Amino acid sequence: MYLVTLLSFLFFTGLVGLCTWWITRKDDHGSSTGYFLGGRSLTFPLIAGSLLLTNLSTEQMVGLNGAAFTDGLCVMVWEVVCVVALVFMAWFFLPRFLRSGVATVPQYLEIRFDHQTQVITNLIFLLAYVGILLPIILYTGATGMVGILDVPSMLGSLPESVGMDPGTMALWLIVWAVGLIGSVYALFGGLRTVAVSDTINGVGLLVGGFMITAFALAQLGGEGGISEGASLLVEQQRDRFNSVGGDDSSVPFGTIFSGIFLLNLFYWTTNQQIIQRTFGASSLAEGQKGVLLTGALKLLGPLYLVIPGMLAYSLFAGDDIKADQAYGMLVNKVLPAPLTGFFAAAMIGAILSSFNSALNSSCTLFSLGLFKNVIKKDASEQAVVRSGKIFGWIVAVVAMSIAPLLANTTSIFGYLQKMNGMYFIPIFAVVLIGMLTKRVPPLAAKVGLIAGFTVIAVGYFVHPFDKIVSSLHEYHFLGIVFAWLLILMLVIGEIKPRETEFVQEDVGAVDMTAWRFAKPVGLLLIAIVFAVYSTMADFSILVQ
Repeated sequence: MYLVTLLSFLFFTGLVGLCTWWITRKDDHGSSTGYFLGGRSLTFPLIAGSLLLTNLSTEQMVGLNGAAFTDGLCVMVWEVVCVVALVFMAWFFLPRFLRSGVATVPQYLEIRFDHQTQVITNLIFLLAYVGILLPIILYTGATGMVGILDVPSMLGSLPESVGMDPGTMALWLIVWAVGLIGSVYALFGGLRTVAVSDTINGVGLLVGGFMITAFALAQLGGEGGISEGASLLVEQQRDRFNSVGGDDSSVPFGTIFSGIFLLNLFYWTTNQQIIQRTFGASSLAEGQKGVLLTGALKLLGPLYLVIPGMLAYSLFAGDDIKADQAYGMLVNKVLPAPLTGFFAAAMIGAILSSFNSALNSSCTLFSLGLFKNVIKKDASEQAVVRSGKIFGWIVAVVAMSIAPLLANTTSIFGYLQKMNGMYFIPIFAVVLIGMLTKRVPPLAAKVGLIAGFTVIAVGYFVHPFDKIVSSLHEYHFLGIVFAWLLILMLVIGEIKPRETEFVQEDVGAVDMTAWRFAKPVGLLLIAIVFAVYSTMADFSILVQ
């Protein structure tokens, strides 16, 4: 069985690599535009596929299904609310980014504010990606793969012969294998290679995710099949099929309108790792179609990111397992060996996508934001690209070395969530003020970045302020800080405004003709979100 699983895994993984090489073999990898933005040639299928799979990772597949195992349907908020954020990206944020012809969010802030704001934002992004995001992507991905493929059993007696624990050896091997493959994609191929491999892997992951749901429903239903399994699931967990989260859940209903919505807005409109592929759009219309197609596909997310966790609850509820183990156990239980290998390959694709996208974004931030603008302003195109590749390999090796050490860390997801909040909120507040106002000065942006980061850090880690934050919900605290930052920057803008109004110029990077169906499609997606919530909502839980 192990051999069949391993061979099918290697076959599908190799097939993706071969197809990606064939499609991108003639691409421009020598210029900064070609390397970092795919030559501004990305069409909407590539943008949507890359956005979708960059967002998907083992943290989501394992973590969100684990949350559903504990809390039920209400955790679908992370998948459904993001659709609204994607609509805002298509309507409001993307036209402003593309009009400026930027490759990074900090570059936009330099145009709107000043060079110092760009440098501060670049450093914040790089510290977050290099020190937190990349190692955690590798660690969580390797942990999931060790379980799905049962790597320790495949290694046999090898770990004992070198005096090493089988689980530890398996973790190091998967971390370095994924890290090296992801580095090759990101550093030799550039953004378009990442986008193409993401799209191919995305098809596999979606097919695999739906397969697990179907196989699990069939197993729950027994001879009655999928339809009987669906009926049993609803009957057994009627109280848990509620889109409204109670106060005891990880996503209380009120937090949707504060921290959860803000984190989604930052993630889908301002997070460099995610939105860089939209900067490579061949036109505004293609970018809008790609973003809105992503929104439509995210509506299906609960079917493979939430329902499997609820199915695991029905199948394993009496087995006394941890929530984060539920998804891996479900995969092993319901999929035959060849399909387990296929799904493992798709999971590796998800890990690679998150890793090489974060790595590609880190290289872009360093090369275009620091190397070109600070370290060597007269650098040639080739030198800029070369600096990104060298920096990328250094970052990759550091991340691969740190990732296995995270096995000794407790509450890693809670820690990551806190660290994300510290830079998500201030950066998004500054970007939003920059786009909505014309007189707010650079001083306000720098104060907003530094003050926001500091206040959130103090609220999380400094006694007795941490007790005050704990008395609120963490997401409400982030919402309060965000509102305070907006007010602070607007007040500074009133006291010491810019001498002249900011005017955003169209640099002519791409055709800025909007997609004529962007508004109706966006409104339709928002209407579907409200319909889904209202259909699945039982608000009586809020008055109990």
